[in-house]
Formats: sequence, structure tokens, C-alpha cells
Amino acid sequence: MVELYGGQRSRRDLAAHAGSFGQFAGVRLMTLGDGVERGIRMLEFRSGTGLRFTVLIDRAFDIADCDYRGMAVGWHSPAGFRHPGLHEYEGEGGLAWLRSFSGLMVTCGLDHILFMHDEPADHYVYGPRKTVSHSIHGRIGTIPGKLTGYGERWDGDEMVLWCEGSVIQGTVFGEHLELIRRIEITAGTNDIRISDRVINRGFYRTPHMYCYHINVGHPVLSEGSRYIAPIRDVVWTAHAGDDYRKQTVGYRTMPAPQLGFHEQVWQHELGADAAGEVPVALVNDALGLGFEVTTRKDQFPCQYEWQNLQAGQYALGIEPSTNHVLGKSYAKEKSELIWLDHGDERAYQSTFRILTSADEIAGSEGRIRAIAAQPDEDYPQPSGKHLPIGGRA
Repeated sequence: MVELYGGQRSRRDLAAHAGSFGQFAGVRLMTLGDGVERGIRMLEFRSGTGLRFTVLIDRAFDIADCDYRGMAVGWHSPAGFRHPGLHEYEGEGGLAWLRSFSGLMVTCGLDHILFMHDEPADHYVYGPRKTVSHSIHGRIGTIPGKLTGYGERWDGDEMVLWCEGSVIQGTVFGEHLELIRRIEITAGTNDIRISDRVINRGFYRTPHMYCYHINVGHPVLSEGSRYIAPIRDVVWTAHAGDDYRKQTVGYRTMPAPQLGFHEQVWQHELGADAAGEVPVALVNDALGLGFEVTTRKDQFPCQYEWQNLQAGQYALGIEPSTNHVLGKSYAKEKSELIWLDHGDERAYQSTFRILTSADEIAGSEGRIRAIAAQPDEDYPQPSGKHLPIGGRA
């Protein structure tokens, strides 16, 4: 049954009330037509609850817009949803990625995440190429995808909205990796399910790193909004030391937009529930509105909190990651870097949930606190304990 308009509705009942289910919910393919986003193919999802989100086919099937009953959830940066043809990967010393950085979800990888990095290229067996140079957060988020299918699927009286496609990151004498992504939401719900597979289609042994840069904007992010997570330890912060409290912003409670704010990044060691799931939420109690991300600890063992609270750029990032924030060199040193041979793959399953009431916020917070009680202080002393990530030999 589809839960719509305060009741459980059968497929037959809904068919009797309209000539098309698209009157209530659906997926629509369109092409953007102006400015820096001109030419991008986009899928618009409407779940029937008031939740709407868009998927940019030509930007790795990432989620761009997201709003609930007219209230924004996803972040829009000044860069806009830039067409990948305008992107300059190596520009600005590797920071040009920031000129394509916008939306609820930006995928980072497939062979590199975090800051710029040069590494030896000997595993690609090509003499003229001595090094592989990586921009911040890798290439995948600005590569156009191939749409293999989308639409609405009835399963008895339940309707599932879906899309699926693939994105190839490949070059001669280098990596040949494929991302296969499927996004689903059941009509009448607010749970977006993302299933990813990353596969090495080539025959060179290739490194793999992966991260979701999930960016929540106003009004979910607002003065007094709370970050809730099952934090067992605060491992690292980019701003620790003598100036730890300089900006007077801790990890728990968000301020209004700031002037002259420098980004703050925290790495938290998060606990998982009995099913291996890790829920994290940002909630606005005043509005009774929140956003929850659930990932798997065995897939994303690390997680960061990104605070970009500068006026005009106001965002809070939830960032599940395959690796510690110290980057690729550290991962190699500790034998924590994932290497994929031909045909090897890694799978990732995540759920993004809109919390639409005080009761749902309380339920999410209760689930999170049952796993681990986060520190009560705003500035917990970082431990520096980057726990070993196993299973990657």
C-alpha cells in the first residue's frame, strides 16, 4: 500500500483518482538549459510526501536539489551545478574542483579522496608517466554518466521510483574504474536508498578510495541546529591546538552564518548498531525538520563533519569515507589502502532520510544515542587515535 494524504492507498484506488500516477509521484527526465548548468541531463524524483530531489546524470548521478514541502534540505553553493564540460580538473593547483562543488551529495573518488596528492605511477607500467597527480577529492563527481534505466515499478500495491546508471573513470596507461549507481525511493516515504558498486574493469592493479560529501543547507542548517552522531571518540580536528576555540564554534550546535569563517573539519570515530549501521543526523528542532544519513561501518569505517559556516556559503557536511582524514600516504603506510585487481569490486549501501516531525527527530536521536552517547562538551580534546582499518591486505 502507498501511504499518501494521511491514509493507506491501493494501486486500484489511486488509479481511480487520476489518469496517471505521475499526478502524485514519479520520476521525470529533463535537460537543464541555461547558465553553467546548460546541457546537464537531470532526473526529478517526487515521492508524493512533499519530498523532491534531483539526480544529475551528467555529474556521476549525484543528488543536487533536495527539498521537503518547499523547505530546502540540500545545499546550493555559488558555483552552481556546473556542466562537466566547463570543469578544469588540474586548475588552480588542484582546487578547481571547488568551482564544481554544489548539491546535497557530491561523490569523491574513485581512486583518490581528500587533498591534492602526487604519487608514483609505477603500477601502471608506463615509463613516461612518472606520477599520478590528483586534485582535491578526485575525478568522479564531474564525469557524465550513462543512464541505463529509470521509472516507476509496482510491486503489488507498493510503488518504487528508481534510476540506474554507470560512470566510467578511465584513461590509457592508467585506471579503468566503473561506478554503477542505483537510487530508489518508495512512493509515500522519505527514505532515499543509494546502492553503489565500484569495479575495476582494467587490468592494472588500481587504488580505490571513496567518500560522499553530503551537504546540508538552510533551513535544516540554522542557528541552534544540532549535529547528532554515535561518537565514541573525537579523533582529529583540522583546527585543534592553541586556536581550537578561536571561532567559538564547537561540533554539536550550529551558529548563524559567520563572517570571516574558516572551514572546520572533525573526524569522529562512530559506533554502529547490531546490524552494522551508522546513523548521523542534523536536526532543526524549531522547525521539526531534520536529515539523517545511515551508512555501514564495514563499508565506510571513517566519517568527517565539515562545517562551512561562512555567510553566503553556509553548509554542514556529513562525510562517510573509506579512509582516515590523513590521506593516501597514511593509508599506504598503514596498509589500509584498497587495491582492486581486474574484476574486483566494492559495494556501498546508504540511506538518506528526511525527518519530518519532532517525533521522528526524537526517534532518530534515540537510535543514535543507544549506540553511543556523544561528548557533552563542544570542544572535546582530539585523541589522535586513528584506529586500524582491517581487511585490506
